[in-house]
Parts: sequence; structure tokens; C-alpha cells
Amino acid sequence: MTLFWIACAVLLMVALPFVVWPLWRNTANDNAGNDNEIQRDAANLEILRDQSTELEADLRDGLLTQDAYEQGKRELQARLLEEVKVTSRDTLLVKPAAAPYRSAKGLAIMLAVLLPLASVPLYLTLGNTKALLPQQDTGMAGDFGVIRSETKLQELEKKLAQQPENPDGWLVLARSYSELQRFPDAVRAYEQLVKLVPDEAMLWANYADVYAMSKDQSLLGEPTRFLGKALELDGNNLLALALSGSAAMERGDYVAAITHWTKLVELLPPDNSELQIIRSGIQQAREFLSMQKGGKEKLAKLPAGKVPEKASEKAASSQGAISGKVVLSPALAGKFAPDDNIFIFARDAQDQKMLLAVLRKQVKDLPLQFTLDDSMAMQPQMKLSGFDQVVVVARISRSGNPIAQPGDLQGSTGVVKPGAKGLNIVIDTVVQ
Repeated sequence: MTLFWIACAVLLMVALPFVVWPLWRNTANDNAGNDNEIQRDAANLEILRDQSTELEADLRDGLLTQDAYEQGKRELQARLLEEVKVTSRDTLLVKPAAAPYRSAKGLAIMLAVLLPLASVPLYLTLGNTKALLPQQDTGMAGDFGVIRSETKLQELEKKLAQQPENPDGWLVLARSYSELQRFPDAVRAYEQLVKLVPDEAMLWANYADVYAMSKDQSLLGEPTRFLGKALELDGNNLLALALSGSAAMERGDYVAAITHWTKLVELLPPDNSELQIIRSGIQQAREFLSMQKGGKEKLAKLPAGKVPEKASEKAASSQGAISGKVVLSPALAGKFAPDDNIFIFARDAQDQKMLLAVLRKQVKDLPLQFTLDDSMAMQPQMKLSGFDQVVVVARISRSGNPIAQPGDLQGSTGVVKPGAKGLNIVIDTVVQ
């Protein structure tokens, strides 16, 4: 900033002579001409006085008559008024033009003083003083990158405390906290951001995502409301459609899940790597809907939502697949109807509420061989192969709902890694 003001001072000093000097020079020249004119008038006046004295002397000596003297006197007075601009024979007047000469000189002095003094407040009023500040190294990649340095994050927090109406800063902060998995802080940043930019669908979708991550990864409640706002602003927002489908699955609204995910499939390009997972989610939602009372009638009204499956997508879905066998404890045989549903699913070992892949069978299929892979994902963004440790559970549901109910029977493995083979699950525990 100091260098900027020094440069301004130098430029001002260079410019001032071009403004002041012409006024000052013209004033000097005009004054010089004025002085010469005064001297000339004074000389003419002296000559006229001498001639007037001679006329008076000739009148006394009798060389002129009174009439000739009066005529000569009138001629001298006429020449006096014409040549030297006096009000009387003995008084020399200063010309009125002298005042403008003095004004021009005063104007030159005034500009020399006022221009430097006025330029600074004028710039502070009309200019951009923030442009004078040095650019801070935020460690960001691009305009809306991610800050990974704790020091830089704290600096940005302080800056936003002073400039809370800076949406770009809040966006950087929100994305940075999301990337660092500091979800409560990200929620706070997005809360401020959507107040400043309330009509951007993607911000509401991201807000819903980080809010869910901060609340045990549940999309129910506020995240669902945020997603509704996002779809209201942009019904084709991909993230909002994906998360809305997941939220619908979580609350058991399979019709809504199918609707959102089917639309998502239609919007994605054919070579998108997530298509297989989304199709699997739609298929799971259809299966769950068919098990509900009146679900088959609702299902018949929905679009088929089929997308041709590519061989490459089948290969991708098999990565991290878990396989094994499920058997029913002999002590519990006969306690369930053959058509009762069995749900075999993998869930995150760290978060038991997060279902990663689900397979539905019936009691009459026991004992059965199973395989769980990415194509059976409950949520498109949650792949089985993307987790380090999982637990596999087999549950017989009397209600037909995959959510555990008292009286259901289940068995589970210990913690295993995706890709585990030959697992053996015995259903032998009553859900309390």
C-alpha cells in the first residue's frame, strides 16, 4: 500500500506543472504587458500636460485668442480621454483587466494546493481501497478451492467475522470444513451461505448432505427439508435427486425413492459410473414396495426405470463382493412361515445404522448361498467396496420390513473386510 501512495504522489507532482504553469505564465505575461501599457499612458499624459502648459503660456502672452485657447483645450481633453483613459487630467486610473490577471495567478496557486489535498479523500470515497491490500496465500486451488491449513482457516474465520456478507468466503469455508470432515463447522458455514445466496439449489443440496453427516448420517428432518428446497429451485439437480431418494428410502417412502432415482438415471450420461448403483437402489426400492400392503398396485403405476446394464458395470459391482452361507438354527426351525422374508445385508462396522448392501430372500430358501456387492447398495453414494470394515447380518422379518422389530430372528458375522468369502451366518438370536 505504501508503494501505491508513493506512486500516486510522483504522478501528481508530474501532472501539476502541466496544470499550474500555463496559468502562472500567462499571468506573468499579461502583467508585463499591463505594466508597459501603463508606462506608455504615463508618457502620453506627460506630453499632453506639456501641451496644455504651452497653450496657457500662449494665452498669457497674447499669442492666442480666448476662443482659440478654448478650442485647443477641448482637443487636448479629447485626446486625453481617448489615449490614457483617465477621469480627469491629473488622475491615472488602474485598468479593470488587472483584477483577472491577479485571479488567474490565484487560481494557479489554489490548484497547486487543492489538487493534492482533494485527490486522497476522493479516492477513498470512489476508489476500491480493498484492492490495495496484499493478496493472502490461502492455500486454495482456484476461486472456490479448499483450505487445509488450520492457520488459514482461522484467518478466514476472522475475516468473515468482520465481513459476514462475503458469500465467496463462506463457500470456501464450507467446502474446506466438508473436505476435512468437520461437519458441524460445515453446517454453520452453509447456514450463513444460504442466507446470503438463498436461490442456489446446489448450496441447499450440499447443506443437506453435511447436515446429515453431522447428525449420524440421517437425512430425516432438516436435511429432507433442505433437499425439498433444492428441488424446488432446480428439479434436475443431480445431488438433490440422489440424496432425496436416499432420504425416501430411510423413511420407507419407496415410491418417492423410485421416482427420484429414476429421474436421476434419465439425467445421467450412459457411461456414468454410478448408474449401476442407482439402478440397484431402484430395484431394492421396488422389492420393498412390493412387500408393503397395496405396494404392488403402487408399483404398477410407476415407470419401469430399466437401464441396459453394461458388462463393465457388472465387473465394477463385483469389486469388494462378500459371499457366504446363511442357515437357521435347528432350535428355531418351524417358528416362521416359509414365505417370511429374510434380509441379508452389510453395514458399516463403525456406524451400525448405515446399510451398504441388501439382499432379500424367503425362509423357504434356507439354507442359502448369498453374495453382496455394490449393485445392491441402499444409497448410490455409499458403495460396499468403499468401506474398510463391515458386519454382515441375516434377519428373518415377521413384518416384512428390513428395519428390526421385536420378535425378529437374526444372526451376524464379526467385523470382516469387503471381498470376504465363505462366511457362515447362523440365525439364532431373537431381536428384543
